[in-house]
Amino acid sequence: MTQWLTQIGELPVLLLMGALGLVMLFDAVPLLGVLIPGDVAILAAVGVGRPTTGLATFTAVLVGCLAGWSLSFLVGRRYADRLRHSRVGGWIGETRWTAAEGILRRGGGRMMVVAPFLPVFNALLPLAAGGLRMSYRRFLGCAALGAAAWAGLYLVLGTASRSVAGLLPGNPSPLLVTMGVGLVLAAGVLLGLRRRLFAVVG
Repeated sequence: MTQWLTQIGELPVLLLMGALGLVMLFDAVPLLGVLIPGDVAILAAVGVGRPTTGLATFTAVLVGCLAGWSLSFLVGRRYADRLRHSRVGGWIGETRWTAAEGILRRGGGRMMVVAPFLPVFNALLPLAAGGLRMSYRRFLGCAALGAAAWAGLYLVLGTASRSVAGLLPGNPSPLLVTMGVGLVLAAGVLLGLRRRLFAVVG
């Protein structure tokens, strides 16, 4: 696996960032997003990338997230009721759908800023926002701030973890150290953020 990931790291930056952008787009799709480890993809991109790919990684994550969320928003704007009562809506669950609408009603557009930090809801909130007829301009502005904050957090954690790899004895794989340490640090940071967020909207 390490060899395979190393080969990915040798791909041209443009191709690597395009793949990352697609992963972020799929991560923003309800149901499918649960199966896509977006945080792992960002850390892997930092781990296999060159030091100069930080801005490209940030841009790929931002564009991919906004593209996926915008598609979900537009689908929600047009087909929310139909989807809610379809088989797809059954897979999502009425409880989650109601909870997403409640979060948006209580927190408004600013909840899209924190959407990336909420598992499952990060893909469902844009769909619900469209169904609630939120202004797309407001939605896009808040979503852009949220995607930028999320991407920035993982870039900082990934860069710090990659630096740790260079200090460890035995020349461990920078990719594996970046992913392992990054996920541990992110788990602590995000757990604290989620508790505070749910305390505010709960």
